Amino acid sequence: MLYILITILTFLAMEGVTWLTHKFVMHGFLWYLHEDHHQPKYQGIFEKNDAFFVIFAIPSIALFYFGINPELNFLFFIGLGILCYGVAYFLIHDVLIHQRFKWFKNTKNKYLVGLRKAHKIHHKHLGKEHGECFGMLYVPWKYFSM
Repeated sequence: MLYILITILTFLAMEGVTWLTHKFVMHGFLWYLHEDHHQPKYQGIFEKNDAFFVIFAIPSIALFYFGINPELNFLFFIGLGILCYGVAYFLIHDVLIHQRFKWFKNTKNKYLVGLRKAHKIHHKHLGKEHGECFGMLYVPWKYFSM
């Protein structure tokens, strides 16, 4: 039961990590990797921004490794929470919002529509300054009532 709680708490904490990383790293000193993601109608299969999937996978992989050596421990479940958040991020950000895969094209779910609206507001700024809505799963209420 404790390990399930650790996984869930890690997943929830990742929203804060995502917000901070997006605001201060992606829109900060690693803007050169994130910039192409803010350009309209990027034509490539991959963006430089996709490097963040690898960057964010490294801690999860390391936690899996140290979480099974010498025996299964709590680090494994922290890594699992990060992995679960990464899967959710991929499904929400790349599939639902940016439609890189056409799986959820016509959703009418109010929460998912609100996520799309908030992310659209984030992308209306083509530069790294003046951004808003840096998280992924938590969206301010105003985007659901627009």
